[in-house]
Amino acid sequence: MSGHRWSTGFSFAVFGLLSLTGAANAQEVYKVGMSAGLTGYAATVDRAWRDGVEVAISALNAKGGIMGRKADLVVEDNRSEPQEAVTVYRKMISSDNVNVFASGCVSAGNFAAAPLVVRAEIPMVLCSILPQQPEQVKWAFTTIPPPRFEVETRLEFLKTKTQVKKIGVLHDPSPYANAQKAAAEKEAADYGLEIVGIEQYNTDDADLSVQIQKMYAAGARAILKIGLGGTTLTAAKNIKQLGLDMIMLTSLEDIAVFRPVAEVLGDKFYFVASPSQVYDALPAGALKAEIGKFLTPWRAKYGDRDPNWAGRGWDAIMLTAAAVEKAKAIDGPKLRDALETMDNFQGTTGIYHMSASNHQGITENPLLLATIVNGQVKVVK
Repeated sequence: MSGHRWSTGFSFAVFGLLSLTGAANAQEVYKVGMSAGLTGYAATVDRAWRDGVEVAISALNAKGGIMGRKADLVVEDNRSEPQEAVTVYRKMISSDNVNVFASGCVSAGNFAAAPLVVRAEIPMVLCSILPQQPEQVKWAFTTIPPPRFEVETRLEFLKTKTQVKKIGVLHDPSPYANAQKAAAEKEAADYGLEIVGIEQYNTDDADLSVQIQKMYAAGARAILKIGLGGTTLTAAKNIKQLGLDMIMLTSLEDIAVFRPVAEVLGDKFYFVASPSQVYDALPAGALKAEIGKFLTPWRAKYGDRDPNWAGRGWDAIMLTAAAVEKAKAIDGPKLRDALETMDNFQGTTGIYHMSASNHQGITENPLLLATIVNGQVKVVK
């Protein structure tokens, strides 16, 4: 009987010791939360973002983690749906107790969950545009360039390299696409171009020929296609099937999406490219060196897979780690304050100039226009 009591007491003592040890170990983990569209229209982009974040975390953990803590990633699939994003954010805040968010490119989802994040005082370093409300922007930072940079890169090409004067804008309903559309409306005339048609589509539309034909009939000889996913190939096929003499210029996307588009449209297809997508064509310098630091582990794991969105994920983690080290703290408010001081931080897309008045970071247009010739990505000179 006494032996049994001793055994039970010993078990409780061991359990208590293990619990304390577990708690201590838990405190040594730095948790990164991610809401990402791993399924749905944003899947190609957000899976790449997630994989880039994972590569960055592995690289940091190999060097001792973030401020001596092992970085751990908690990923939740928001299915590219805003309401689902709210659900997964709530789970990561209440159940997983994450320290920071490195969430994907579904802007509407990040917007919808922003009030939760503000209340929890957890910074977000995003692959999407920033929320609209000032109190939400305070806790959000992004690794993507301003949407207008994507538009300006295409407008400049049309002005200097083509005879096109009338264009159409074909966009999905996402906040990021709408920001690009607004930039096109505001700036087209500055490049000597007239927008003769603006048409919206849904991300699951299987045919865009009505919208395209309407813009062509109005005189458009080039289309700015704005939005992610399979609709880019749908638009290309529609242009070809209709026999239209039109150029299509698309926004940032995974090269895997663009290869079949190039096969359909050939030299009538151009796209905005990040520096990491045209690494071999870059001049030597700080930007190429930073991309190289990322590409070494990326290519070791994924070969020649498109590095664009993954590079942004790498930047998000490296920015966060640098801010934690600078703050000498992992709590949300101190990290938020430190992120605002990350000026002249070299990333894989460009130099980030974070400040109290700028959570966008990249202030100089680093984007290039590219095409695909014989399967090879080429920068348009």
